[in-house]
Amino acid sequence: MFAAEFESAKTDGRRRAPRAPVSLDAKIGKAGRTLCKVVDISIHGARLQTYSALKRGDTIWLTLPVVGSIAADVMWADDFTGGCQFRKPIDEDVFAKLTESHGITTTP
Repeated sequence: MFAAEFESAKTDGRRRAPRAPVSLDAKIGKAGRTLCKVVDISIHGARLQTYSALKRGDTIWLTLPVVGSIAADVMWADDFTGGCQFRKPIDEDVFAKLTESHGITTTP
């Protein structure tokens, strides 16, 4: 009989940083003409619900509260929902401000 304990090598996925569920009003486009909702966010990216279709591979300007306009690449899109990766990660203090109104603690 042989018995051994092991530790799973499985990770939480492809994410470099945990995402926080939020409900933030935001805008897409350099002029901020298209409204959208940020439904989760991390320092590296966000998932959006939009009123116009996103296209994988596009670069968008996303205007977030506290942050302002930030360039982001659309990594995936499915009709009016999509995930984007920020060209430059947002500051962790800014991330904390974005999530604090949703009762989310960003420190372990």
